[in-house]
This record gives sequence, C-alpha cells and structure tokens, in this order.
Amino acid sequence: MTAGPDREPLDRAFFDRPVLEVAPDLLGRVLVRRTPDGPIELRLTEVEAYAGPADPGSHAYRGRTERNAVMFGPPGHAYVYFTYGMWHCLNVVCGPEGHPSGVLLRAGEVRHGHEWAHQRRPKARNDHELAKGPARLATALGVDRRLDGSDFCAGTAAPLSILTGHPARPDQILSGPRTGVGGEGATHPW
Repeated sequence: MTAGPDREPLDRAFFDRPVLEVAPDLLGRVLVRRTPDGPIELRLTEVEAYAGPADPGSHAYRGRTERNAVMFGPPGHAYVYFTYGMWHCLNVVCGPEGHPSGVLLRAGEVRHGHEWAHQRRPKARNDHELAKGPARLATALGVDRRLDGSDFCAGTAAPLSILTGHPARPDQILSGPRTGVGGEGATHPW
C-alpha cells in the first residue's frame, strides 16, 4: 500500500459518463473500504451495469423511491440495497445527476486486509471466495445501508473509494447476460 499516482481516488468526472462506459472501466481497479480495524482493498473482477429508466432490470426503472433515491443524485456515490431479507449489495452511481444509472460491484479479489475480510466471511474456504459475488463482496467489506450515499470521490479519509490503479485491458474483458435479471433486461450483455 504505497502512495503514488495510481493510488488516487477516481474523481467525479470518471463516474459522470454513460454507465456502459464506466462499467468496463472499473474492472481491474482497486476498491478500498476503510474500517476502524484497518483498510480492506480488493481488485474489481466483475461488475454489472444498470441503465435506470431504460432498463427493466434497474431499481430505478419505475422511478424514484426512498430506497433508490441515491441513484438520482450526483455520480460517484454508493447505492447500497438490502436484498432477500439478508444481504447487502454495493453499487456506484454513474451518469449525470437526475438520470439514474449504476454499476453493481459483483466480485473482487482481496489484495489487502484479508484478516478483516475473513472475520466477516468466516465460512469462505479460501481467499478467492471472500468477495466472489455481490453479497459476499459487501459482507467481506462490512458494507451495509449505513454506507448508502457515501461519496466514493471524497478522498482518502472516506469509507469507500476506487483508485485510479491499473484498469483491465480491453482484451481481458468479457461480457454476457446479467445474473439474476429476468424478462427483457436479462438479454443485455452488461
């Protein structure tokens, strides 16, 4: 965890772009969760794009609610939702304010803070399983609804940030249908 130009948090302009541009550009970058125990860092390996009112798979498809209000705000904020009555999922809001879209952070490879991630995910058989899947990622990082609305762009003291780092090369990126999305939204390779 040394300082350097690749260790700067991404700025708001990065997220203020169409979701289908932001999503692949997040792959390979480092997500940092700062906790009282210490930081946990993971390299993003899987993401999923949701394009708001144009996307039947999006929580914003039917409009603004108390639950999804953060998606309608400025880009670069965390949208955290609770699902199946037991799991949290972490998203980052993209695009211009008022046009809700976001990227679900589906999976990552823990690079630092394994001990704290293992404390939150004691049933993980190995490091590879710590953040494999969106609920596991949120659990390993200690993310819950209290972080809904957190600003990824607030600097190195913020609870969450994504570093400039080294994004995946285009030839390393695969796309396919979204997971757990039914109907018309299932066919989007986002």
